[in-house]
Amino acid sequence: MPLLKTRFAPSPTGLIHFGNVRTALFNVLLAKKERGVFLLRIEDTDAERSREAYIEALQQDLHWLELDWQEGEAAGGAAAPYRQSQRSEVYDKYLTQLEAQGKVYPCFCTALELEVSRKVQAAAGKPPRYSGKCAHLKADEAAQKKADGMPYTLRFRMPKSAVLTFDDVVRGPQKFPSEDIGDFIIRRSDGSFAFFFVNAVDDALMGVTHVLRGEDHLTNTPRQIALLQAMELPIPTYGHISLIVDAHGAPLSKRGGSLSVQELREMGYFPIAVNNYLARLGHHFVETELMDLDALAAAFDQSHLGRAPARYDRIQLDYWQAQAVQKIDEAQLITWLAPALKGLVPETNLADFACAVRANIVFPHEARLWAEAVFAEALPFSDDARLVLESTSSDLFRAAVDALSEDMDFKTFANRVKQASGAAGKGLFLPLRAALTGQTFGPEMPALFSLISYERARHRLTQHVLSNEID
Repeated sequence: MPLLKTRFAPSPTGLIHFGNVRTALFNVLLAKKERGVFLLRIEDTDAERSREAYIEALQQDLHWLELDWQEGEAAGGAAAPYRQSQRSEVYDKYLTQLEAQGKVYPCFCTALELEVSRKVQAAAGKPPRYSGKCAHLKADEAAQKKADGMPYTLRFRMPKSAVLTFDDVVRGPQKFPSEDIGDFIIRRSDGSFAFFFVNAVDDALMGVTHVLRGEDHLTNTPRQIALLQAMELPIPTYGHISLIVDAHGAPLSKRGGSLSVQELREMGYFPIAVNNYLARLGHHFVETELMDLDALAAAFDQSHLGRAPARYDRIQLDYWQAQAVQKIDEAQLITWLAPALKGLVPETNLADFACAVRANIVFPHEARLWAEAVFAEALPFSDDARLVLESTSSDLFRAAVDALSEDMDFKTFANRVKQASGAAGKGLFLPLRAALTGQTFGPEMPALFSLISYERARHRLTQHVLSNEID
C-alpha cells in the first residue's frame, strides 16, 4: 500500500488567509494521523502576479503555525523541482503524449466568439461549455491557420457519452456526464499551461494520494480525472471541504473579516489558538480542550468533515486565543508580552507582572492597561473609578494611608483598613482598587499590590485623602 501523501499547493499571488491555512492544516492533520507525508508545491504559473516575497512569506507563515512539510519547496525530494514555473519540460512531455494520441486539438476561437457562445447556452438553460467548433478541423486547415499566425489554445477532448465518477471523502459519490463538461483548455494561447492540466500532472508524478481542497474545486475534479486516465497516471483520492463564509453567508474575504497569517501573528495570536479554531471550522471534534497538533491529528477524521459552509466567528477565534494564554508556560508568556511592555514594566518585575495579569488578557496590548495601573507615576482613571472615588469618604483613604507599611501583603493591609474605617465588602475593596489601580476591575489585587511600590501606593492613597477633603 503506497505511503499516504497530502499536499498544499498555493499560488504565490498574495498573503495566505484563513481559507488557505485551513486547507493546509487539514492536509497536515491527515498526513500526521496516517504517518504519511505532507508536501508543499508552489503553483506559480501566473507569472504576472506571482512574487518571490509571497513564497517566502507563506513558508514563514506555515513554519510559524508548525505546519511543516517533509517534501517540496525548500525541503527537496525525488520529484523536484516543486515550483511549476520550473516544470515546463515535464508538462511538454505529457502534452506531446496527448497530442500523439489525438486527445488534444488546437482551438482558434476568439474570446468574443466564446463569450457569445456562453450567453446563447445560458439563455437556453444549458451549462456553459465549449461548442466543439474547432474539434473537427482537418489537419491541413489547422496547419494553415497556424501558418497565418492565428493565435490558438490547445483543448483536451473529453470522452464522448461518458460518466466520470469518483467517491468524494466529504461529499460521497459524484457523477459528471462528459457532455456537461465539454472540451477544455489545457494550454493557453500564450503558451502557459492551465490549472487543470499541471495540477493533475504534478499530483500524479509527486505521488500525492489524497487531495483535500475547497469545494470550489469540485467541478475541476472530473476534468482532472479524465486527463489522468488519458495519460494513464494514478488518480488521488479527493475530498472537497466546505468553504468558509462570513456572518452574512458570503465567501469570507478581507472585507468580511478575513485576516492573513501575518496579521494574526502581528496581533499576538498564538499558533495553537489559530490551529484549534481552524481545525474546528468545518470539522467536528468530540474533544473540547485546547490541543497541540499531534492531539488534533489523532482526533482528526475525514468522515467528520462537514458539507455545510463553515461560518467564520472572530469571537470563537478569540476564545481559543484566551485558552492558549492560560495554557502557555511562563517563559512563553514573558516572551509574548515583553515587546508590548517595553519601557513600562521593569525587567526585574516582568515575570511577576505577567503571571499577575495572565487571566485578564487575550492580547499583549491589553497588558499595557495593567502596566500603567501598577507602574505609572501619573495614574489614569476610568470613568467608573472616578465615580467610586468621588462617592467614597476621605476617612477610608486616611485609614488606608495610616494602615500602609512597607513589605505588607494586601490581605493584611485590607484588614487593617477595615478595622480602622468600618468599611467592608465592595465598600472597602472597590475604593481601594480604584485608588490604587485607577480601575474598578482587573487582576487579583494581592498580585497587583505586591508590584506597586510602597511609595507609589502611599502617594495614590494620599492623593484621594486630599482631593476628597477639598471637595
